[in-house]
Amino acid sequence: MKIAIIGASGAIGKAFVESFLQNKKVEKLYLFSRSDIGFEDTRIVSSYIDIEKEESISKSANIIPQNSMLDAIIVATGMLHGENIAPEKSLKELSQEKFLKLYAVNTVGPALIAKHFISKLKSDNRSIFAVLSARVGSISDNYLGGWYSYRCSKAALNMLIKNISIEIKRQKPYPIVVGLHPGTVDSKLSSKFTANINQTKVFTADYAVTKMIEVLLGLTTEDTGKLFAFDGQEIEF
Repeated sequence: MKIAIIGASGAIGKAFVESFLQNKKVEKLYLFSRSDIGFEDTRIVSSYIDIEKEESISKSANIIPQNSMLDAIIVATGMLHGENIAPEKSLKELSQEKFLKLYAVNTVGPALIAKHFISKLKSDNRSIFAVLSARVGSISDNYLGGWYSYRCSKAALNMLIKNISIEIKRQKPYPIVVGLHPGTVDSKLSSKFTANINQTKVFTADYAVTKMIEVLLGLTTEDTGKLFAFDGQEIEF
């Protein structure tokens, strides 16, 4: 298998790398990140990427040889909070800056990755384009409100996943395009928000990735365009 992971230096991205390195069927891992990935293995090809810059995404895709068609592309990027950016509890906390930043990272970045990377997928056999999404991006599952910019950016990402799946299916019958909800993972992304959560529902990145890989292995072409939780349950958009 040949696999590309975008966002390979994050908690979930690293866990994906570690898991795939344990699989002897994995022949090549193309890893992309803004930070040092820190893995040394003869199967790894790593490179810098900035998903907020299309030129960087395009250059990264070109690192993958034209004759090296991929079995899977995993987009493990995402942003919930940052400097001067935190999930909003009310309308009063909304700002253009927050919305634009979260859309740039959570929606536009994955869209441009799909634009430049998805042609690298195998077209004559089963292959997967998977993006980390979130349950809070589901409109039908929203009972608490809040987190405006993050929810909206993930809802838009879910629409993107659906759109890509429709276009790709017209061209190639085998690639599967899905969103993955990893659950609440103990990472920098969620560290400020897990204190009040039942700790039995906070998972290590390794556990979440193990479960998500199980989901990926069980997918069929009928599942393309959908969002799945780490436990295999489909989440309605």
